Amino acid sequence: MLNNDRPLPLLILLSYLFLSSFLQTAAAQATPLHHVSAKQCASCHQTIYQQWQGSMHANSTALKDPIHGAFYKAVVGDPTQEGLTKQDKYPVCLQCHAPAAAKDGKTDLSALAIYGEGVNCVACHTISAYKGTQKASGGLQLGTQAYEYSSTSLQGPGNSKITADGKHPIYSNTANPAIFKSNAVCMGCHDQRKNANKVTLCQTGSEISASETEGNCLDCHMKKVNGKADHRFLGGHSSEMVSQGLAMSMTHSESSNTLKVSIKLSNKLPHKLPTGAPFRNIYVKLTGYDKQGEIVWASSQSHPVKDDKKAMFMYSLGDAKGNPAPPPKATQVLGDTRLKPYETRELNYAMAKATIVKLKAVAYYDLLLPAMKKKFPQAEHKDLVQPKVIAVSEIELN
Repeated sequence: MLNNDRPLPLLILLSYLFLSSFLQTAAAQATPLHHVSAKQCASCHQTIYQQWQGSMHANSTALKDPIHGAFYKAVVGDPTQEGLTKQDKYPVCLQCHAPAAAKDGKTDLSALAIYGEGVNCVACHTISAYKGTQKASGGLQLGTQAYEYSSTSLQGPGNSKITADGKHPIYSNTANPAIFKSNAVCMGCHDQRKNANKVTLCQTGSEISASETEGNCLDCHMKKVNGKADHRFLGGHSSEMVSQGLAMSMTHSESSNTLKVSIKLSNKLPHKLPTGAPFRNIYVKLTGYDKQGEIVWASSQSHPVKDDKKAMFMYSLGDAKGNPAPPPKATQVLGDTRLKPYETRELNYAMAKATIVKLKAVAYYDLLLPAMKKKFPQAEHKDLVQPKVIAVSEIELN
């Protein structure tokens, strides 16, 4: 029974709070799941969010990745323009590099902040099934096209609960360890990719299949730290990760005044080294030093791509005339000297011993081929154009 005391105002207040909470939740639930920003996940998963922020997943779009951006602008056009198509087809690049935009069929990556987040939390954690990259009718279905997605639940390897606080949407959580503990969660984007001329570009998935490995992408690229998967997704842009896959050793022998040197390089990975983008490369330089520390012999006077091709590990693409060509325009594969899965290769050199007292072999990893670096000024893109040392072997001679 109501009277003139406080129950009436209290009832009104409670009704208001209930209605306000209901409206906030309803509004939040009306937001498409793939429009939910990674920032909303950060409130509970701050460490994971910070790891993701510095990853190539977070920086995968043509707005943030200079290399992808350069190719995208050359092949597709301005990533801030809506309606760009290639031969009346939606740009396939966006299916992997900007999945939220791809799901909306948009090309203006500046239209919504969520488009610029690249491969964010929801892009992966709404995956409910993997359909594969091969269409039943032939051809490829890549990125978002290779998966089935849930529009109401977040999938994950655990059973963490998502609750509403008036700011975040209420979505059920369904554990799906089959996908999130297998290569399937990666293969939609990292299996294979061909250009318009049907020339294979990226092909990590087929490399793994050919190696008949029982390994798992996540074992290396999402190692657990304090029981939590590392969401930095270290890969081809990390010399730290690439160096873990290469083992290098060096031996020598002497006969008369000749010095013979053998350098062994072993790929410890279930895919080729390097893998991914076709312009990534590894090369080795061998140098001989005298007692003063001066270089008296070198395997390459400029760059192995020019004068010591056996020490160059790369995937070469070319045009119809056999000249080097960029990935979008390539019409054929000129060669593939990358290390195969678990392969050990030997480089042999012979030189006059002369005044050599020290031998040093250095393996370098480069994201770009020398000719491509001209498009990326060093002052602005030092991390992209500077080769990274991934292995060193030295011998002191008597």
